[in-house]
Amino acid sequence: MRARSTIFTLFVEYVYPERAARVRDLVAMMAALGFSEMAVRAALSRSAKRGWVVPKREGRAAYYALSDRVFWQVRQVRRRLYGSLPPWDGRFLIVLPEGPKDRGERERFRREMALLGYGGLQSGVYLGVGVDLEATRELLGFYGLSATCFQGELLGEKEEVLRAFPLEEAKAGYGRLSALLGPSPEDPVEAFRHLTRLVHEARKLLFLDPGLPQELMGPDFPGPRVRRLFLAAREELRARAAPFLKGLSLPVSDLSPVSR
Repeated sequence: MRARSTIFTLFVEYVYPERAARVRDLVAMMAALGFSEMAVRAALSRSAKRGWVVPKREGRAAYYALSDRVFWQVRQVRRRLYGSLPPWDGRFLIVLPEGPKDRGERERFRREMALLGYGGLQSGVYLGVGVDLEATRELLGFYGLSATCFQGELLGEKEEVLRAFPLEEAKAGYGRLSALLGPSPEDPVEAFRHLTRLVHEARKLLFLDPGLPQELMGPDFPGPRVRRLFLAAREELRARAAPFLKGLSLPVSDLSPVSR
């Protein structure tokens, strides 16, 4: 777990629905995970230079607030991690964006489309099942892209659709997540550490598993089963980590498990 990526996980799991956290609370949580204060402050400083977070002060307290774009990403991660999968009507959404032309920006766009649940049907053609159309339009707006969108039904074999997604990598990822599931530690700090590692691993799977309906995946794909176990473990770990979390200045509304 790298410092900047771990800080993002903290915002996803413990700071949301607020978008700002006190530096001292971020330092305390990161210290419990084995990061030095120097490493945390350096990671926050680098994130600020990239425009991911914004430093602010309220009296003597120093805070970092997420930028609009990163706060949007946090919302998408939480929606897909903790929200219910929508019922499938048998249709697919196909998005044909015009650009981006820059290679680096094109790769960032591809990753964010994957975060929303899209796969690459072919170069420049994105396929989604049960994806959030509003979030798709927001993402296109962030990049200043126009796009043609279609909805349609599959007339061929489902394997044509499954090839658009890195499902073998997703299976391996679910194996790693399953290996972390087990008895919940009794100690509040240990529970916090374990929960953070679980969430960190689970959110990486969002780039690999689009959350396809069971009708397409078949009964052998481990995603739905491991996801249920993860959500149950999260609820138990949040309860056991509560004494540690309540010692921080985190949003009171998020000190119990919530799905949104």
